[in-house]
Amino acid sequence: MFSHVMVGVKDLEVSKTFYDAVLGTLGIAPGVANKSRYFYRSPNGAFGITLPINGEPATHANGGTIGFAMQSPEQAAAFHAAGVAHGGTTCEDPPGWREGPSGRVYLAYLRDPDNHKICAAHRPAN
Repeated sequence: MFSHVMVGVKDLEVSKTFYDAVLGTLGIAPGVANKSRYFYRSPNGAFGITLPINGEPATHANGGTIGFAMQSPEQAAAFHAAGVAHGGTTCEDPPGWREGPSGRVYLAYLRDPDNHKICAAHRPAN
């Protein structure tokens, strides 16, 4: 459904360090520079960080979450741990299994250095 997701950041290099670490747990190469941006590419799409091109301050989306698909609970836990070790903060409930109307899912929520809420999500095969 999505070709890419881009978030505005305040400090490009601090955010690059954070996303290099968390996305590295998914086997994604470090961000590639393009002007005042970095892009992370996968076979299914791209994620980018940028200094806002309009010159206004970067802000996070209140109520927004960016979810990254994980292959296993262990990968989600590694993603979360890498984020905390590189300037992120844990948020929501601790990482773990949740039960809901759509079934069982492993979730690990973080706030990145700019306070964007991201989530490592693993949905087991039914």
